Amino acid sequence: MKKVYFLCTGNSCRSQMAEGYAKQILPANNFKIESAGVEAHGLNPMAIKVMAEDGVDISKQYSKLIDLQYFNTADVIITLCGDAKDKCPMIPAQTKSLHWPLSDPAQTMGTIEEQLQEFRNIRDQIKALITELK
Repeated sequence: MKKVYFLCTGNSCRSQMAEGYAKQILPANNFKIESAGVEAHGLNPMAIKVMAEDGVDISKQYSKLIDLQYFNTADVIITLCGDAKDKCPMIPAQTKSLHWPLSDPAQTMGTIEEQLQEFRNIRDQIKALITELK
């Protein structure tokens, strides 16, 4: 079974959406999926909302700090922002490392609808990237 770890700064948006899609798209008998952050900022309500729009419920997920035991035994570590890439522990040599430089939708300014649209854009990019992992 392949262990995949999605890492982001606060484990509130991008890595949570990636975890949700990976659990839905990747075969559960072949993949163990987790996400974490270099900090724990709590699950962003807009991430929950836009994922629900696409039929993925992440409302029971929660923001977590990096678990070094899981990190050190992961087969694939995927960073979803430069901050996580720069601050995460040294990735073990045997671990495949991918970097998906996605903008942080939580930093979007503007109306609620404009913010939601950016969350949807990032959500759709993540879904496409997860689909390529199959």
